[in-house]
Amino acid sequence: MKHPLLNLRVSSVFSSVRDLSRRRSIRLTSEGTRFLLFTFGIGLAAINTGNNLFYLLLAMMLSLIMISGLLSEHCLRRLEFRRHVPDLVMANEPTTLTLSVTNRNRHLPSFSLHLLDVIEGQDVDRGLAIHLLPPQSSVLLSYPLLATKRGWVRFEGIRTQTLFPFGLFLKKGFYFAEAHLLVSPPIKPLTLRFVDELVSEGQGQSLSRRGHGTQLYNLRLYQPGDDSRAIHWMTTARTSQLIVRETEAEDQRRITIVLSIVAPEDREPLFERSVTFVASLLWQLTERAYPVRLIVGTEDSGLGVGSAHLLAMLRLLALCKRQPPEISRVGHHGEHSPLPHEGERGYTVAVVPWSDQATPTNRMQADRVLHAAQLEELTHAF
Repeated sequence: MKHPLLNLRVSSVFSSVRDLSRRRSIRLTSEGTRFLLFTFGIGLAAINTGNNLFYLLLAMMLSLIMISGLLSEHCLRRLEFRRHVPDLVMANEPTTLTLSVTNRNRHLPSFSLHLLDVIEGQDVDRGLAIHLLPPQSSVLLSYPLLATKRGWVRFEGIRTQTLFPFGLFLKKGFYFAEAHLLVSPPIKPLTLRFVDELVSEGQGQSLSRRGHGTQLYNLRLYQPGDDSRAIHWMTTARTSQLIVRETEAEDQRRITIVLSIVAPEDREPLFERSVTFVASLLWQLTERAYPVRLIVGTEDSGLGVGSAHLLAMLRLLALCKRQPPEISRVGHHGEHSPLPHEGERGYTVAVVPWSDQATPTNRMQADRVLHAAQLEELTHAF
């Protein structure tokens, strides 16, 4: 009867071997093929002639093959990779990624390492090489990356290969170094006239409300808890009653951008153009310090200002997906979130990549609707 502990150890060994075979591969080079053929010829000569010199030469050549395999294996052993990627990059904008490589071997260095980036199952050669990596040491490599499509880029790991020491074999090893990079839509320059018109329209439809600001909104009687700094002393002296001033909120230029995600498959380029246009418009409005809100499908960024809010909106655009019209017509599920009431959303711009009589763009209640065909006129280059 076999001991269960022995069975566990045997299965563990076989599992380790299978895992190593998946992560390791070896291939003869052209030089290695010629060397093996020459070794085979020397072996035949030694057998046919019985000459000790041939046997000695054969033993030396076989030893070189064994040494080549052992040293190349040691070069790939106990390597550790760590990848550092930014949180968000823009499509078509070059960025720099860094890769940390550590040799965990205590005594043996690694030689002649060539590194391949494994992205979504594809090996990408970025020209990364390490000629010598001493034991218990690390090196930091950097390389440029140009992402051309928005969305997630999945880095699976690093495939390392070496020809050390004699170039007879090309040995490869795969190391997990997973990371995910989010790519936002590219930013295109918009015509200044369009942005100015949009802003002026938004200002024309702004509502006067009390809030923090500098312009006078109203005068009223003092109430317990009011800030004493808000007391309007001139009116107080004239009426013999404490009068406080209320200011008009300065955030009246708020703009809501609604991106429709409904489009058939053949309108995918128009949908991507719309996504890029919205990203460019959000960039321009943020540069002008306008409070902006983005609604994409069922996602709502909320109203905000500044670069942090812009990055949050770009993340929504990076991950949004086109929805076929057939799905949207079934209960209009997932088309877009209900719009806030007019006082909250401010001036509303709807960007529609595709529409027909069955597409409920009129339910958006937008102040201005832009179709994909109009977007090219509003940009310098698309």
